[in-house]
Amino acid sequence: MASYNEIKAVLERDLRSQEAAYPLMDESMYSQVWLHPQPTARVCLFLHGFTAGPYQFQPLGEKLYQAGYNVLAPLMPGHGRAGDWSKDNPPPLPTDSKEYLTFGVKWLNLAKQMGDKVVVGGLSGGGTLCSWLAYEKSSDIDRALLFAPYMSASLRVIDLFVNTFDDYFEWEKTVGQSYQGFALKALRAVLSIGKYVMAKSRDKGPVAPMFVISSESDKAVNNLDHRTLFDRAVSAQPQCWYNRFGRTLDIPHTMLTKAEGDEYQDLLNVMAQAFIESDLTWEEMEEVAYRMTKGRTFPDVITELNFQDRASKDLPAMITMVDKAEILAKRQRLKRGGKRRVRPRDR
Repeated sequence: MASYNEIKAVLERDLRSQEAAYPLMDESMYSQVWLHPQPTARVCLFLHGFTAGPYQFQPLGEKLYQAGYNVLAPLMPGHGRAGDWSKDNPPPLPTDSKEYLTFGVKWLNLAKQMGDKVVVGGLSGGGTLCSWLAYEKSSDIDRALLFAPYMSASLRVIDLFVNTFDDYFEWEKTVGQSYQGFALKALRAVLSIGKYVMAKSRDKGPVAPMFVISSESDKAVNNLDHRTLFDRAVSAQPQCWYNRFGRTLDIPHTMLTKAEGDEYQDLLNVMAQAFIESDLTWEEMEEVAYRMTKGRTFPDVITELNFQDRASKDLPAMITMVDKAEILAKRQRLKRGGKRRVRPRDR
């Protein structure tokens, strides 16, 4: 097995040379790595969206690097390549989902050599692949961040279209996209992974702690899938978290950067770090939020529950986004039903 310094040298020097041979469209499409001189306590593997590029994880990657993590944001297969692409000459995106799965496992194995605990994260199609890793490689993953994962489209008729036809599709807006268009069978390869994960989630089998993040303003993917995935996962892994940004924030599908339309990029990054660095179940998160509806301050509640050593310094920002109205409504339903509410565990 190669040493850390050997792997670091390959990632920082040789990988770029290999990608330049394609060639790529521009600087934003090259794989990005932020590596410390030695292995770190945590290493993050981030996978960008379908027809996008590693630039999507630059803000979050730099933030976590400054926090002491090694960070890898590789270019997904077939993405970002320069060429005269068209309906008659579509971009070389994978049409077989196995190519993505092989890619994900290869980079996960690489990440395991760069730090003690592996965090995976992905946006859209990258989030789909990370959800697959969270189930299939759960023992290798400490946390999984799923930013608007593409499990299905916002409209079922779109999925039917993608599954049925082999046409060429062009984006209405190409901001942040490496390709103006693509063959539908290329998107089908990602959709098939999403369908597999949704079916897998019904089994309530082992899964890595995941944070599923949605936005009501997202017109690309099905938010109901996100909630369903969370509800199934949290029953098997209590440390799963969930958040859906309200429509008033107008956070788009491309939610990771200001350049792609998210004015709340910094808030999202803080929430991600809070999840990575906390050791709280969702039930315990709800208990914190519930007690704060009673006029208690965050520090007081954390002390009361003895969560000081298990809560990230960034957790207050996350708690502000927890849907407290839903928590109150759920507790009222439990009260009417005569069910005893389970108290968070103390440590």
